[in-house]
Amino acid sequence: MSSEPSAWLEGRGCQLDLSRPRIMGVLNVTPDSFSDGGRYYGVEQALRQALQLVDEGADLIDIGGESSRPGATRVSTDEELDRVIPVIERLRGVTDLPLSVDTTKSTVARTAVLAGANYINDISGLHFDSAMAAVAAETGAGVFLMHTRGTPQEMHKNTHYDDLLAEVGDYLQSSIDLALDAGVSPRAVAIDPGIGFGKSAEGSLQLMKHLAEFHRFGYPILLGTSRKSFIGRILDRADPRQRVAGTLATVALGVAQGVQLFRVHDVRAAKDAALVAWAIREGCLP
Repeated sequence: MSSEPSAWLEGRGCQLDLSRPRIMGVLNVTPDSFSDGGRYYGVEQALRQALQLVDEGADLIDIGGESSRPGATRVSTDEELDRVIPVIERLRGVTDLPLSVDTTKSTVARTAVLAGANYINDISGLHFDSAMAAVAAETGAGVFLMHTRGTPQEMHKNTHYDDLLAEVGDYLQSSIDLALDAGVSPRAVAIDPGIGFGKSAEGSLQLMKHLAEFHRFGYPILLGTSRKSFIGRILDRADPRQRVAGTLATVALGVAQGVQLFRVHDVRAAKDAALVAWAIREGCLP
């Protein structure tokens, strides 16, 4: 692949234009997510929040039924399906906005895509479930491939790297290879360095400083920093809801380094920050 960032990202039945920064709105249909667990745990609550994200200008919505915060409890496939599928089905009936399913389970991914999701957001980069790459290829879903080290239950126990950038890069390359070898289109692949997943606060800062290096893979980059603990460490803010301004700083710095996609809780604020940073970088009005 060339190092020139892609101008679009294909999904099942859609194309996401990446000529300007795009915002992925987070919809956690869980009781225990680190920032908003329990607030949208239920189909009606989730639907209202999703439509709020649409109103705020989200370009796609990421729906997750299992928390990936450090130490989170695993849920069964059936429970995860019960959480996300009714939400996807209801959303598909009221909006044409692209949807992604945040899961590491191939059964959940397949069912979600057939229910109307366009993308699979896999925090393991296709490594936790050996059938996930084939599901993406067979369904025509786009994939967001993230780096992590270990499951959410254990990833916080080992955050030392001999060469963080090289090791994250090697992992992402292996994820890309899994996707392409299974038959996923190169135009349907995006990568995510996994800020906060198996990284210390210092490691997350190092990745933030060197985001542009991941353009060497030639795929769109998704950045997920929203309200995360490294921002809390910097600002001394224990409450994730008090980390919004810090999140916006990471969005602007990501845009400055050519990142095209941002996974956030606070859609309107992040979209404003991204568009201003993009206009400054490009030297023109949107």
